[in-house]
Amino acid sequence: MFFHKKELIEKDVKISEPNPQFAQLLLEQFGGATGELSAALQYWVQSFHTEDPGIKDMLQDIAIEEFGHLEMIGRLIEVHTKNVDQTPAFKSTLFAVRGQGPHFLDSQGNAWTATYLNEGGHVVRDLRANIAAEAGARQTYESLIKLAPDEGTKETLVHLLTREISHTKMFMKALESVGKLTDPFFGDIQPDETVDIYYNLSSNGQDQRGPWNSDENFRYVADPLNQKI
Repeated sequence: MFFHKKELIEKDVKISEPNPQFAQLLLEQFGGATGELSAALQYWVQSFHTEDPGIKDMLQDIAIEEFGHLEMIGRLIEVHTKNVDQTPAFKSTLFAVRGQGPHFLDSQGNAWTATYLNEGGHVVRDLRANIAAEAGARQTYESLIKLAPDEGTKETLVHLLTREISHTKMFMKALESVGKLTDPFFGDIQPDETVDIYYNLSSNGQDQRGPWNSDENFRYVADPLNQKI
């Protein structure tokens, strides 16, 4: 059962002056691949095939918060397109055809699609996908903040960016709780004997070494064509 509370989860968005061109950019976080709708639906569906009751509850809590964020982005788009439908700036945007307010489009006019969702029926796989999703959203918010036309818009976007970081920490802690934060193994199929091999496939004479191919963590094959494993 759901109830809609008219007050936003954070204080209402306020802007100094409508900017429909920036509103079009904001569509990226409404109907885009890294947007709040995608996150909310992804986490919500993941909760249905998660057996751990604590992680299920966390996924549903975050999903509902993301729906709240979708409302905040929608409100921002609404106020940035309100009462400016006769201006040249408005007529140069997607809103000239679609009308004022948010739409299920990204900033380039592409319709939202469920192919944006990344869920696969295994809690470890899903939590890792969620960390990547939050990283994508955070990057989009950072770009929007740099272009924000006024302090009110910027303040709202900084809050939303901050919550992406919070959610990332929550997903990481959930992975840690099941012992999979740094362990790459999950599922029922055991890997074969090549699992700890690093093939050096860059033959420019300047081979780079680091933790990703160290002798401590991997069997480093410097010359895969001639070196026996």
